[in-house]
Amino acid sequence: MIEVRNLTKHYGDKHAVNDISFTVEDGEILGFLGPNGAGKSTTMNMLTGYISSTSGQALINGVDILEDPIKAKSFIGYLPELPPLYLDMTVKGYLNYIYDLKKCKLPRRAHLREVMDLTQITEVQGRLIKNLSKGYKQRVGLAQALIGNPPVLILDEPTVGMDPRQIQEILMLIKKLGKNHSVILSSHILSEIQATCDRIIIINHGVVAAHDTTDNLAKNVSTDHRIIARIEGPRQEIVKALRNIAGIRYCRADMEREPGVFEYELEAAPGYDIRRALFDIVCENHWYLLSLGSAEMTLEDVFLKITMGEGIVLDSAQTAKGGKA
Repeated sequence: MIEVRNLTKHYGDKHAVNDISFTVEDGEILGFLGPNGAGKSTTMNMLTGYISSTSGQALINGVDILEDPIKAKSFIGYLPELPPLYLDMTVKGYLNYIYDLKKCKLPRRAHLREVMDLTQITEVQGRLIKNLSKGYKQRVGLAQALIGNPPVLILDEPTVGMDPRQIQEILMLIKKLGKNHSVILSSHILSEIQATCDRIIIINHGVVAAHDTTDNLAKNVSTDHRIIARIEGPRQEIVKALRNIAGIRYCRADMEREPGVFEYELEAAPGYDIRRALFDIVCENHWYLLSLGSAEMTLEDVFLKITMGEGIVLDSAQTAKGGKA
């Protein structure tokens, strides 16, 4: 597992990371988000021992990365944003080099074959790395992180340069790995984080600004309780009827989506569930309810709202202690 305790990094008067704490349990994937300059990369570099912290601790499987860096690093598979590749080596030669560098004890041939199969680079194992596409180079970088089967994986932008099919394959691999590893996944493609991670941390201005599941973040950030209903019937009559539902704070008819069919955006006061009353009104007036959906905030909405200076800080009591949300 990964445990971060009051981790801080100062560069002179600048607080790049300021007193952050979180944990990642075994079998858990944590999404790590933040705008450029927020302290995300600095935090990942401290976790992997690339830079030292000013204060606080980063524990990898209970080992302090500063007190015993060699042992702590032996537990980590790290894929930085720019993979550490030797371009004039073949893929197979490079992975053999990494195997020796890590002093791996697993059966060499079988282990390297397994890693290449997992990352789907077996077919290019004899090619020079400099001649590979960016997507394949990224796969080779992921393969080196997996050598030795480390219990902790820290992956920074693992899908950069891949096509949509490759991205889905790598995300499926990460989810599979997350069943038996502690994984920190960083990505600027928020849909990848939402689809892959159990919990999410958003870091902003060097502090943890949000820490929870995607669904809980959306609920906590949003003050709205909105639904979108697509109804066939007379527009003005429908608006008038919907505004009379108990608990309705706002009702607006959107554009005509089909002939005679409009979408209606409704906002209810906290504590009100208007769905049944909406259904009853539609039935009583012999209108047709063609669709009904939530207008909850997306992860992109949450990220922008938290990081654009609105002063929101979310850290649930459970996840602040590192438990699964």
